[in-house]
Amino acid sequence: MKQIVVSVTNDLTTDQRVHKICTSLAEEGHSITLIGRELKESPPINRPYKTKRMHLLFSKGFLFYLEYTIRLFFKLLFLKKDILIANDLDTLLPNYLIHKLSTAKLVYDSHELFTEVPELTHRPKIQAIWLRIETFIFPKLKNVYTINDVIADIYTKKHNIAVQVIRNIAPKLTELEVDLSFSKKIKGDKKMLILQGAGINIDRGGEEAVAMMQYLDNMLLYIIGSGDVFDILKKMIKDLNLEDRVFLLGRKPYNELMEYTKIADLGLSLDKNTNLNYEYSLPNKIFDYIQAQTPLLVSNRKIIADLVRENNIGKVSDTHDPKLLAKIVLDIFEDSNKYVVWSKNLAKAANHYTWENESLKLKKIYQNLQ
Repeated sequence: MKQIVVSVTNDLTTDQRVHKICTSLAEEGHSITLIGRELKESPPINRPYKTKRMHLLFSKGFLFYLEYTIRLFFKLLFLKKDILIANDLDTLLPNYLIHKLSTAKLVYDSHELFTEVPELTHRPKIQAIWLRIETFIFPKLKNVYTINDVIADIYTKKHNIAVQVIRNIAPKLTELEVDLSFSKKIKGDKKMLILQGAGINIDRGGEEAVAMMQYLDNMLLYIIGSGDVFDILKKMIKDLNLEDRVFLLGRKPYNELMEYTKIADLGLSLDKNTNLNYEYSLPNKIFDYIQAQTPLLVSNRKIIADLVRENNIGKVSDTHDPKLLAKIVLDIFEDSNKYVVWSKNLAKAANHYTWENESLKLKKIYQNLQ
């Protein structure tokens, strides 16, 4: 049994990728400790492994990362550890330093092209700092995996090291039975669209999804998750008089979230191509939609669009114009034959794309750490 310590900068509540990995490694007999932070709104959590949440004085910006790095360094220093797992670049530095000061092996799980997110590309000085951290540490790493082949290839070419792939695939959704009264309460006889995610941020299509609803009568949009555009979305909903059609629900526990996803008629993923991170993203919600067998409407981002087209499980849009998006949605529901085909193909995809299959690769990685 190995003592594995996992680090994230979030509050643990909705990070399904990290939870799946921790659970899979715990099932292998390892002792897992997941470290994150505690926010004012953080709900209690109950996991089949140990969790620790740090209450920090600062919640964002330079002072947050400085405080987090120092606090995490000392917490890792005094914990028993055989393996350290750093999730994304903002946890890598303290994990790397402890790795060098101990015998613990270091694993880096890169959830995205961190230095290409819009929050950094719009702030080149801050981006340069993170690039220096990445350039200093990444070439020295021996155990790295990321979310898809394209990002793995980018990192391999950039830093000349091997990068493996563990995708954000959802666990097989066989046990979730949604009460018909719940469906009636949430959507009644109307068509329901859903946009979910822990990172509904700038350039991820949230504003366009809300604006689109002006042109869609007898339909509802549920936005479930969190992100830095939520205040903007609230104002848009009020200004456009869409309170009876668009609902912001905030973060939900995974099983509760999937109850909404299961009854939705269309799952949205509308990232823009304003940065490489979004262009090559493969977010959790794509596989959540697949497991819920909810047809997809996605923007033409390479990895997501290829997956939707190859499996014929939804529509790829080349536009973010709200009026044109509304026309696409109307066309989707008018073409009942195509919708039926997508639904049948989703049943096949839900059996193929499962965390149970993906976790076999994960377990092999941890059996052969360097």
